[in-house]
Amino acid sequence: MITIIAAISENNALGKDNKLLWHLPDDFRRFKRVTTGHHVIMGRKTFESLGKKALPKRTNIIITHQKSYDASCIVLADSLKTALRIAKTDTNPYILGGGSIYKEAVKIADRLDITLVHHEFKADTFFPEINPKIWREVSREFHAKDEKHKYDFSFVMYERKGVK
Repeated sequence: MITIIAAISENNALGKDNKLLWHLPDDFRRFKRVTTGHHVIMGRKTFESLGKKALPKRTNIIITHQKSYDASCIVLADSLKTALRIAKTDTNPYILGGGSIYKEAVKIADRLDITLVHHEFKADTFFPEINPKIWREVSREFHAKDEKHKYDFSFVMYERKGVK
């Protein structure tokens, strides 16, 4: 099972200038809970947006073409295919982005674990369109904005049609 995990807006925005466009503490807590203990695969820019620090209690696989990329506590891969081969012992590796990695991964992933922020943002990086001919929504959990969350959001799970 290969899962893409992402937080996107109503207009599929992911970020701008390699930064998130919102701060949702409940989303961060959930992200940590579901990815802990798994392999997490991300592009170099996404890794750098995290301060070049490995996510704890996860095997961090960074996709880069820079053969001498210097970062500790991570595993380097030159492609998504190589990253998935490295993660083959994990029954559910997570793909964390960024935009170009998502564009490639959406063609092979089994599941999309999406935090949908109910707002539209100006951005320079977007998530691929979720095609209802390919993906079926299997769950949705709505969260209203509050003093810690500026926007309404939902946790939405999709599965590729034909995947059990």
